[in-house]
Amino acid sequence: QVQLVESGGGLVQAGGSLRLSCAASERTFSRYAMGWFRQAPGKEREFVAAIIWTLGSTLYANSVKGRFTISRDNAKNTLYLQMNTLKPEDTAVYYCAARSVGLSVTAGGWNYWGKGTLVTVSS
Repeated sequence: QVQLVESGGGLVQAGGSLRLSCAASERTFSRYAMGWFRQAPGKEREFVAAIIWTLGSTLYANSVKGRFTISRDNAKNTLYLQMNTLKPEDTAVYYCAARSVGLSVTAGGWNYWGKGTLVTVSS
């Protein structure tokens, strides 16, 4: 089974930027879509962004559209999330996810998950 490892989280001031990365543990990795979810303390896990791997088609949550950009490097089997104009409400543990078929904005159906990386945005 594929292991996903996130990196790039940390502390940043409001208005700042941060880039998250998600690397697959295997040299080769087949997937239909990859995405990012986040979970803030006391809240449910929510969808952030997703990308259809082969086409590059993207989908964003309304809360991050215009500020975040999801992208991938096929050669590196790496997923990225560029986060700009960060707000305190973006503070959460960010999870990388992948799925073999289809695309959804709910956690169910995403069959691979990373352990998460913490993003803290201070005011």
